[in-house]
Amino acid sequence: MRLLSFWMSHREELAAMVERHLFLVLWSTAIATAIGLPAGIVAAHRPRIGRPLLAAASIAQTIPSLALLGFLLPLPFIGGIGPRIAIVALILYALLPIVRSTAAGLRSIDPSVIDAGIAMGMTARQLLWLVELPLALPSIVAGIRIATIVGIGTATIAAAIGAGGLGEYIFRGLSMVDSTVILAGAIPAAVMALLADGILTWVERRLSPGHRQRSAAVPLAMATAVLLLIVVAGGAGFGPGRADTIVVGSKNFTEQVVLGELLAQTLERRGIRVTRRLNLGGTFICDRAIRSGDIDAYVEYTGTALAAILKQPLEKGPDAALTSLRNAYGRSGLSVLAPLGFNNTFAMLVRDEDADTLGLTTIDDLHRVEAQWRPGFGYEFAERADGYAGLLRTYELRFTTPPRVMELNLVYRALASRQVDVIAGDATNGLIKALHLSMLRDNRSYFPPYYAVPIVRSAVLLARPELREALNTLAGRISEDDMRAMNAAVDVEHRDVAATVRDFLDATLPN
Repeated sequence: MRLLSFWMSHREELAAMVERHLFLVLWSTAIATAIGLPAGIVAAHRPRIGRPLLAAASIAQTIPSLALLGFLLPLPFIGGIGPRIAIVALILYALLPIVRSTAAGLRSIDPSVIDAGIAMGMTARQLLWLVELPLALPSIVAGIRIATIVGIGTATIAAAIGAGGLGEYIFRGLSMVDSTVILAGAIPAAVMALLADGILTWVERRLSPGHRQRSAAVPLAMATAVLLLIVVAGGAGFGPGRADTIVVGSKNFTEQVVLGELLAQTLERRGIRVTRRLNLGGTFICDRAIRSGDIDAYVEYTGTALAAILKQPLEKGPDAALTSLRNAYGRSGLSVLAPLGFNNTFAMLVRDEDADTLGLTTIDDLHRVEAQWRPGFGYEFAERADGYAGLLRTYELRFTTPPRVMELNLVYRALASRQVDVIAGDATNGLIKALHLSMLRDNRSYFPPYYAVPIVRSAVLLARPELREALNTLAGRISEDDMRAMNAAVDVEHRDVAATVRDFLDATLPN
């Protein structure tokens, strides 16, 4: 079975992802419990204060997970890529079930029991600790159980901002449109959720009133939770790792993951320790990550950097674009290394059969079909200065059907399956040949050059000059055909990214 084979060949990577996933869920649930339990007590005993607390927790629960991560990303202290922001988001999602179940458990206690305690001379604190909380404990554990299960599922989204976990396989599989890789992350997450549900349900039943083993179950559950926290916290930290480790990032599509792996393996061949934070998200997440020091290096494209990040006028000449880029990035403490060699410009793509039948060879030829065809684009192209709006102005196109916007890696298959009729893709994408697509010539030279260049933090290069030497061995060594072949190996042949890059480096830069 292909899935089992994948797990066996990636067992060390899988174990690390499971460990990081547990780390995120256990820490967020533990902190949410520490916050939610007192809040639930206040909500039960002070309804006027409790109602706003429950309302705030409910509002946080309604925010979509990706949107919540986007809101938190720019915040000081909390923001930035990595586990910190993911844990904050998971805490917000876990608060509502814990607060609500705690309050509900305390309110459900028979008033006569409280009256009996008061008659015995108990203080309010004694009533809470000796009577109310023990009786409400099954309800409290039920809330923690729900929060844990929600956390396990939501933690998969955390991979989008470099927090790791099983979501890395899910995002990688989506970018490759590979169900095996998606299942490699989804099944362990589902199993983890089922195990957590089973264990906490058992604890909840043991804590039910009248159960003989209730007193033994409480210390057992607490000891298990503490042990798991210690083990996971010891193996996965909040930071990127050792001080001498170089953190390499990438955006969230196949070519970027390949390029991130290419930088990482090139450095590792020189004995440099590397931490990978691939599949981070779009251009702006990677840019924020390198400026904040969350990553040390990633590969950007000259046209993308000038138009989308720096908001500078587009340079049509490759040398002029590179000079402008180096000057602008240099003022921000970033260095632009020598181009890798290939130009991954945007390409307007149509199906081969449509190009042959309708005689479509240039972008201008789309005027023949603009009234009937529906375009499709990735999210960034729909919004960027060098994207859809500029294309319409330059070529005076008037599509009557609004474009469908989706993940960049899906637009190729959407075109092949006739869900859309023309797309903006990457010139080096391996699916172009595999799905029988044709590139239209940019006859009005709208798109600027998009040469791939490593962006590295200048402070890191000063401290580790061997990095520049190592990465410069890639300068000019990757052609459009090379990049297209590596992309096809991953997207079409479903080869492992690391193995694909290793084979390329063995052939191109033998030791």
